[in-house]
Amino acid sequence: MENYIYGKNNVIELLKDGSRSISKVILMKGQNNNAKIAQIINLARQRGIIFQFQPKEKFYQFGEISHQGVIAYTPPIKFTDFNEFINKKSEDNKYKKIIILDGIEDPHNFGSIIRTCVCAGFDAVIFPSRRNATVNSTVEKSSAGAVNRIDLIMVNSLTAIIDRLKDNDFWIIATDINAKDNYYDIDYCNMNFAIVLGAEKDGISTAILKKSDFKIKIPMLNNFNSLNVANAASIVIYEALKQTIQKTGNVV
Repeated sequence: MENYIYGKNNVIELLKDGSRSISKVILMKGQNNNAKIAQIINLARQRGIIFQFQPKEKFYQFGEISHQGVIAYTPPIKFTDFNEFINKKSEDNKYKKIIILDGIEDPHNFGSIIRTCVCAGFDAVIFPSRRNATVNSTVEKSSAGAVNRIDLIMVNSLTAIIDRLKDNDFWIIATDINAKDNYYDIDYCNMNFAIVLGAEKDGISTAILKKSDFKIKIPMLNNFNSLNVANAASIVIYEALKQTIQKTGNVV
């Protein structure tokens, strides 16, 4: 089966973005009066993309996903090469902000983190080719189309990439439940940095923790560590954004 994107908002975002080719869009019959369906049809016509109304039986092959009667067939998303990213100069000389994912296997969390990164103006998400969710239709759905608006970098070795980042003036900030510093104790301004997030069960690997310049935690009350990794990512990412806005007076 071809790669596909599902859901009304995701397909609208994909059609608006224009950076990925779409072979066709299929729509479930009976939705002619829906405003978002009308928007999808209009965008598809503008881009010269085939769209077809199909009976609901056509959608059984997609199982129980929340497709909302909309499927767009598209090639797999193109990842950014790490060397290309690291050599790319910022037009306004702003410091670069990266998220590194170490073993995030839930595609919903993966997509949610990507979405938060885009909203907060981060530059890239780096993740390993093994022991991590890959970018599939569930990740795209959970990201609300944000996968098309940020550099996604898949690598073979996170430790090797962290060494490369440090060689290129990046500071590595690891989230660790045993850290002494809270996430708001770090000054995220005036430096390139990469925040590392680990799997909910196992956390960040020991090798990566040893390479980190800072270790931070989110304080928990009632001795109850219940935040999932997507929640934790949002808290730390927006602390970095808040500090930048407070110091510069400008939204990144």
